[in-house]
Amino acid sequence: MKHLGSHHRYYEAVIIDGSGGVFGSGKITCRWYNMPFVQKIVASGQEVCVYGKVKDVKGRLIIDHPEFEVLRDVDEESIHLERIVPIYKNISGISQRRLREIIHLLLCQIEPATLELSCVLNNVLTKVVAYRDVHFPEAIDSAKAARRQFALEEFFLLQLNVVWRRSRYREQTGRELGKRTAYLKQFYASLPFDFTGAQKRSIKEILVDLRSQRPMNRLLQGDVGSGKTFVAMATMLLAIDSGCQAALMAPTQILAEQHYLTFKQWLDPLGIKIALRTGNRNEVNHLEFQGEPQIIIGTHALLYDPVSFRDLGLVVIDEQHKFGVAQRASLIKQGIVPDVLVMTATPIPRTLTMTIYGDLDVSLLDEKPPGRGKIITAIRVAAKQTDVTKFVKDQLNQGRQAYLVYPLVEVSETLKAESATEAYGKWQKRLGNQAVGLIHGKLRPEEKEMVMRRFREGEIAALVSTTVIEVGVDVPNASVMILHHAERFGLAQLHQLRGRIGRGGHKGFCVLLTDGKNPESMEKLKVLEQYSDGFEIAEADLRLRGPGDVLGAMQSGLSDLRFADFLADTVLLREARTLAEQVLAEDPNLDGEHQRLRTMIDDSENYSERPGVA
Repeated sequence: MKHLGSHHRYYEAVIIDGSGGVFGSGKITCRWYNMPFVQKIVASGQEVCVYGKVKDVKGRLIIDHPEFEVLRDVDEESIHLERIVPIYKNISGISQRRLREIIHLLLCQIEPATLELSCVLNNVLTKVVAYRDVHFPEAIDSAKAARRQFALEEFFLLQLNVVWRRSRYREQTGRELGKRTAYLKQFYASLPFDFTGAQKRSIKEILVDLRSQRPMNRLLQGDVGSGKTFVAMATMLLAIDSGCQAALMAPTQILAEQHYLTFKQWLDPLGIKIALRTGNRNEVNHLEFQGEPQIIIGTHALLYDPVSFRDLGLVVIDEQHKFGVAQRASLIKQGIVPDVLVMTATPIPRTLTMTIYGDLDVSLLDEKPPGRGKIITAIRVAAKQTDVTKFVKDQLNQGRQAYLVYPLVEVSETLKAESATEAYGKWQKRLGNQAVGLIHGKLRPEEKEMVMRRFREGEIAALVSTTVIEVGVDVPNASVMILHHAERFGLAQLHQLRGRIGRGGHKGFCVLLTDGKNPESMEKLKVLEQYSDGFEIAEADLRLRGPGDVLGAMQSGLSDLRFADFLADTVLLREARTLAEQVLAEDPNLDGEHQRLRTMIDDSENYSERPGVA
């Protein structure tokens, strides 16, 4: 036992290679810090097997805290040696070896009769074998097969939950909307452009839903700039043409006001009465027209401030994953079984759509309207500030506008990254006579509104910002985005931010500034440099981070799945969905032998965090 100061000790054992020098010097040193009990296990003269990362310290080969096994009688079978062994998540106070021994002992004592099935997928004997193969398989393929079986069981319960909720929602009787199309025809005739094929297809799908007595519960999923707003506008026109009101709820004041301005631009000529309600602005009762609004656009203020909905027949929720279940339900309950359209601009891997949005009908906007400027994306490692400034100046001098995005609002003592507030003054000096603005989440709503209005109207040439401009900001003349410390942003977030430029006819430039020190971050940024399609980026994000992390960032309720790594297995997901549909078809109320499954659904805690569910 050796000492390192008054409170630090380590035990050191020198292992000699009996074959004469596999380690080069013929010996290797193992060290265990603050683990005095090791000296009671490892002693001179023993034969041991060790595993760990070897490092060279001044000519000595050393392994710190290695896994080890003391070899005893040759006839004694070990669960730690000469076989495939499990590696568990660390549990405080229990070593890997001890945990392995405890679980092995438990598995040896399991009898088929002691297992209670959690679903109808497999018999008891198969499940016992699967448990043993997951922990102590004879072959790697056996372990994978067993894990896949448990994943199927978990996904079956997840899909049964989804199918059950979906069937209950469809049992409700809604209203028949969309039979009158006068507003939609006038709107379509007034457009200086044609809808894309994807927009037309989505509107037809929505129209079928509206005309059905079954209430609509549909997701409109599309990439940045794919034209979701115009599809939502068409849907709301179909609703109000039937005599009811429509409401659109957005997660931020900036986005709500952007929608309001867009709707006013296109629908004012049709005489449509539109109102805005946010926490800072109330244009519901102070409108330029007499009578009730037909369309009300707002933030969560729609939930908490009294809004007189005469007959709310359609609810549209934008960027729905940013709202909680209770918030969505609160707005929906202000109508009598209204039709619901939820929208998201966050592309989700196609392999995961049936899991995350399994209880919604899905319309996909997989085309972009013509007239969008091409966006060039480039990574710049340790770029000189003078070069960045010159590039921004050149673009501004051509009449363009720029976003200068930073990951932090203010200076941080723990993170080494420049903040938006400290960069703002620097950019004012760098750009001289060009007007520079600053926007971030800590500004008061009226301040953010003023800054965005000045930027939209061209009074501000360069906008220093945080990710507050990630969603819904539409300034066609903005064609430059400089993302500082780009490695600190997520891949999906970077794509959303990039979507703020190239919305006019001008070529866009997205520059990713990074120090280049992290290989994983560089791989992530190269994906953005290579792809422009959000769904391709989402698939790449799935490969890089795995389904658990991708889902966890979007919906915490699904991040607790024990077998999330199988969420990319489309075949398995479809099998789980088919089994769930079969069970529900055989027993729609989940009575009898399926009663326990119904109880598990009703008690489910994860489900309430999934999108689209009210």
